[in-house]
Amino acid sequence: MASKAEQRERTRGEIVRLATRRFAERGYAGVALEELMAEAGLTRGALYHHFGSKQGLFRAVVEGAQAGVAEAVERAATGHGDALDDFLAGCRAFLEASLAPEVRRILLVEGPAVLGWGEWREGDLDTSARLLDEGVAELAEAGVIEPRSLGTVTTMISGALNELAIASADADDPAAEIDEAMLALRRMLGGLAPRGSGAA
Repeated sequence: MASKAEQRERTRGEIVRLATRRFAERGYAGVALEELMAEAGLTRGALYHHFGSKQGLFRAVVEGAQAGVAEAVERAATGHGDALDDFLAGCRAFLEASLAPEVRRILLVEGPAVLGWGEWREGDLDTSARLLDEGVAELAEAGVIEPRSLGTVTTMISGALNELAIASADADDPAAEIDEAMLALRRMLGGLAPRGSGAA
């Protein structure tokens, strides 16, 4: 028999899963708490007990999306035997994960607007941006890029990937768009290679 703590966690998870679907479909403003709770078979009081407010619920949804994307990136960016291939595989995984409506709309469009840029960015720094920082540092350690201005390089790639994620989802052929992005990113990183390395 499940303990009360396990039951609470299960209930919380169910609310987040349902809310994720509804926020992805309708956006933050388009979701009514009464309708959401009725669909979940719970009272409005249950939502306030677990999340405090509608924004608190949305915050939990954003955190779940951020963690899911980071997990996909981390899983993809290992085992290729080459630092550059690992890094590009992680970037591709981010773009592919962002094709899902719950990622693109919730994480990239509505997240910064609803939570505010500062709070959204803090969550991003703990997940995808952290992995990007680590990946760029590994590229420098492997001699793929110069070990200079790595923070600037990370920021530029992060901004480009976020914009590409939004654009790719609206493209006629998202897979081809991502392929082109990976080729462009490979060329860009080649331009940051140490002088005399012979990298293309």
